Amino acid sequence: MRYQAKVLNGSLLTMVELQANDEQDAYAQLKSKGLLPVSLQLDKSGKKRLKKEAFPLALFSQELLALLQSGLNLVEAIEALSLRQDHTRTVLQGILQSLQQGKSFSAALERQPEVFPPLYFATVKAAERTGDLGNALSRYIAYDNQVSLLKKKIISASIYPMLLIIVGGLVIAFLMGFVVPKFSSVYEGTGADLPWMSQMMLQWGTLISQHGETMLAILVGSIIGLILVFKTPSMRQAMVRAIWRIPAVGAKLQLYQLARFYRTLGMLLAGGTPIMTAIDSLGGLLDSSMALSLQQAQTMISQGQPLSHAFKTAGMTTPIGERMLLVGERGGNVAQMMDSIAGFYDEELARWIDWFTKLFEPLLMLFIGLVIGVVVLLLYMPIFELAGQIQ
Repeated sequence: MRYQAKVLNGSLLTMVELQANDEQDAYAQLKSKGLLPVSLQLDKSGKKRLKKEAFPLALFSQELLALLQSGLNLVEAIEALSLRQDHTRTVLQGILQSLQQGKSFSAALERQPEVFPPLYFATVKAAERTGDLGNALSRYIAYDNQVSLLKKKIISASIYPMLLIIVGGLVIAFLMGFVVPKFSSVYEGTGADLPWMSQMMLQWGTLISQHGETMLAILVGSIIGLILVFKTPSMRQAMVRAIWRIPAVGAKLQLYQLARFYRTLGMLLAGGTPIMTAIDSLGGLLDSSMALSLQQAQTMISQGQPLSHAFKTAGMTTPIGERMLLVGERGGNVAQMMDSIAGFYDEELARWIDWFTKLFEPLLMLFIGLVIGVVVLLLYMPIFELAGQIQ
């Protein structure tokens, strides 16, 4: 944590910033430098900046691995990285300070949970027992690349549909908010017997022209209110539960979570983490319903049941995943097989995302085109009616 302190340096009162584990540690550091602390407070602004600008964990792992492979020891590598002048310097100086105090690398990371997730320092902790930090970092970098690759596929697949929705929504809003009121004012004085749907649309246009500002304020307020409501954890959990109830989507979400779970578990096992310790640290990766299934599987494993049987009984695998686990158990390479299962699930998800986007995009374009077409048709239908009456 970062602290701001007012200190007396001789007869001069100055402000000092320092990185410390707690207030006692901060006072001890100041006294060791011959400074007399007057006041000490936590630097909340620095904490906010840290949250706003995320720590590049993958880049940090790659740079640290490169420095370790070049022959530097851990303290020298962290010291070299902490020389940079950016938002990561505070975090790195905190790690360096902990290492210089005799703390282990995993303990130094665990002191900053807002930056380093439990999975990261669990990986480092397992590597410290085997003295193989370089390979542990390599495994984490490969893990992060695989997880990021699937996320990028999902994001790239959703860009075009989102653009269609935004552009189509803007066109429909323009027609309903600007064009329809204009047509409504034109048709008011005709006295013609208009179709029922055209009358409803023109009444909507009249309402917008008379109370447009009020309706716009209500719309903006509703959007802001919905955003604030959806930011609450309870509402997000309710939305996730509702999505999980959709048969096809829920099954793919479960497959996505299983892929991430297997890949993470395989990485921890490959690093030497005991199976029960690894499973204990992975409950937060899963949805609440799957977390309960994981607890059931964990109980069965602690009773001596094979991993494949426990996962099958608890619903934590698929038929193909179960057979692959059986092969891994027989060959003694469960960790590698976990990564293979995750890769298989990732490929299945990628194929489904590709199929879904190819089906969804034309359907979305058709829906937006139909809505715009219906609006335009209802606008011009009175003109067709008037032309028929004139003839």
